[in-house]
Amino acid sequence: MSRPSDLLREGKKEELWQMCCGFIDLSLEQFMDIQKRLLLEQIELLKSCELGRKVMRGAMPSTVEEFREQVPLTTYADYLPELVEKREDVLPAKVARWVRTSGYTGKYDVKWVPMLEDFVREYQKAATGIALFGLSNARGDTSKVKEHLKMLYTVGPPEYGSGVGVQLTKEALNYDLLPSNDEGTSFQEKIKAGFEEALYRGLDGFGGLSSVLVAVGEQLKQQSGNISIRSLLCRPNAMFRVIRALVKSKLARRSILPKDLWSVKLIGGGGADCAVFGKRVKELWGRRPLEAYGGTEGGLLATQTWDYEGMTFIPSLNFFEFIPEREWFKWQLDHSYRPKTVLLDEVKAGEVYEIVITNFHGAIMTRYRAGDMIKISSLQNEKLNIDIPQMIFHSRADDLIDITAFGHLTERIIWEAIEATGVPYTDWTARKEVIKDKPILHLYLELKDNSIYSEQAIAAAIYEELIKLDSVYHYNIYGAYGDPETVLGSKPVEVTFLPQGAFLSYIAERQAEGAALGHLKPPHINPSERVLTLLRAPKVAVEAEPVAEGERVEAQ
Repeated sequence: MSRPSDLLREGKKEELWQMCCGFIDLSLEQFMDIQKRLLLEQIELLKSCELGRKVMRGAMPSTVEEFREQVPLTTYADYLPELVEKREDVLPAKVARWVRTSGYTGKYDVKWVPMLEDFVREYQKAATGIALFGLSNARGDTSKVKEHLKMLYTVGPPEYGSGVGVQLTKEALNYDLLPSNDEGTSFQEKIKAGFEEALYRGLDGFGGLSSVLVAVGEQLKQQSGNISIRSLLCRPNAMFRVIRALVKSKLARRSILPKDLWSVKLIGGGGADCAVFGKRVKELWGRRPLEAYGGTEGGLLATQTWDYEGMTFIPSLNFFEFIPEREWFKWQLDHSYRPKTVLLDEVKAGEVYEIVITNFHGAIMTRYRAGDMIKISSLQNEKLNIDIPQMIFHSRADDLIDITAFGHLTERIIWEAIEATGVPYTDWTARKEVIKDKPILHLYLELKDNSIYSEQAIAAAIYEELIKLDSVYHYNIYGAYGDPETVLGSKPVEVTFLPQGAFLSYIAERQAEGAALGHLKPPHINPSERVLTLLRAPKVAVEAEPVAEGERVEAQ
């Protein structure tokens, strides 16, 4: 079978588009047929291996319905210790590579996930398809697709999911990464070297976490202000580019921006904060990032197309199930409850769901709760005649708060930071929210004995303690891109005080509802709107995640 690189080299661009982007032409019925066929193949692979039988708890389903009824939902804990030990003998097929993301503080340092050979082949097609969508202006448009496009390296190392995506698309489209020689350099040094090379070689695109793309843009903005024309005399192309950018910026009465230097053809964006940072990326680079949704455990799940609207699900890498928000809320109040799921042809427009995935092609994650809530924005893209439900990222669904540039915050980390401030408090709950288009950690705190503190002072103290804890737990997987204040432009922590007796009142309300003794207290992480309402949290000018070395605190 031909690979994407073969088709591009042979000039068969129409076939390349069909191979990598053709899924957008499927009817919903055809989409579901592919899903169910690949799931039945995957079930047989799971039955044949030790870890597959373990996560299925001995079930031997032979139909999609039996699989959903008999196999339990899983989290990463169900794959321990096999995956963190990188045991390949318990898997159904040969591993092509292991990819990693941050672990869970106090449980495991690194979360390792195997990518099997067949899975990697399909992953490459999906990743190439996303690049083609970013380079196109219409269905089947491959006019900008060619070899040796100049792409700035703005993602993590190859052992991370983002690094895998870059490596696979590089193999498929044969583009040139800038800087061409980046061995042994830090992220900031790579960006500086890539910037200098792009001045004379040109720049066609790049991709990565949207907040990082903003940080890179700001870094290049600063570097461009220190360019010496004299130093470019031996590089006529670079000198012409800089002079042209100077003219543009002078006419606009501002400093040079990256968009003055290059007219990029492709910007790929991702991460939970893509909707937040997309506008700023366009201000700096002159182009919106094309958003894709995925993760270490499932590869690529959905992507925007050339209209930059909702994301279309990708059928060939994972089987999709969805936990309706009402079912998720039942589980949040009682973790012994087994939430029901629906399939993609059963979702409703405007509804929020927790996404559940089962890998195809011998990969191992099975009915896996990745920890994300997504929203179905529409049941199809009528404008582009795409008959597949469209999604946007909504929020985290688990006990993890992911803030780009700040890191993966767990209950333990936040609790330790609060305790370290010495503030007398009754209890707390926290979630990620958006204030003035920036993601923040929002803590809702009930103080003891009417203590007199300011919300701002406590927020600053908790932020300083979190920075200290990163040196202990290394929870900030984005540290290479810069500190949170540099990337986000502010300290991403806010505190709101709850009224006295808020938690006692919540418990009383839950008792009146007949809740079991073990499910009376609210969750510390990611409380729902209803939980905050029961806690009598004051209404503040925030929204939930988009659709789309201090001293102890002193009394003020």
